[in-house]
Amino acid sequence: MKKAGVPLGKRFEDEVLFFRTWATNPIKLGAFSPTSRALAELMIKHAAPDPQGYTLELGPGTGAVTEALLDAGIPAERVVAIEYDAGFYRRLRQRFPQVNLIRGDALDLENTLGEFRGIRFSAALSGLPLLNIPKARRAPYLEGVLERLVPGGIVSQLSYSLTPPQEAIPGRLKVAKSKWVTFNLPPGRAWIYTRPSA
Repeated sequence: MKKAGVPLGKRFEDEVLFFRTWATNPIKLGAFSPTSRALAELMIKHAAPDPQGYTLELGPGTGAVTEALLDAGIPAERVVAIEYDAGFYRRLRQRFPQVNLIRGDALDLENTLGEFRGIRFSAALSGLPLLNIPKARRAPYLEGVLERLVPGGIVSQLSYSLTPPQEAIPGRLKVAKSKWVTFNLPPGRAWIYTRPSA
């Protein structure tokens, strides 16, 4: 499959936009550089989205994971992406016009999803910086996303932490980890969240 790829000049623009956003409000972002291709592909591998279903992307930023999703064969019209930052939203809208892009709060999916509220997504990929979110809101966020997935659906959560941004909760939330992607800046991994089997 032909990869969409982003020209070198555009990647540099992404780096500048990302760094400028980070410098203005570091708490908003979990890193000072966009997600690498290798880490984006690892997140997708663990989420295992179904091209026939819908895929939910939360906090796409400059679109590294979005681009990797499309290159992995997920149709653009089957991706629903929620971005809070206005600058990132404008860039995503230009680059991925076929993606269902929503500007809104991923921590409030009930009000943000709009016409997609009733969809059962095949998988979710989250780039939200959970460690910058109050601890009391992390489990409700992850459980809320899992409730919107098909049975067995996975949330693949980006993180740069040695420990999970949200620990497992017996009977409610299971967590596993991917390998490290050391070539990411900073090194990162995916934390894989699922619902316990009944």
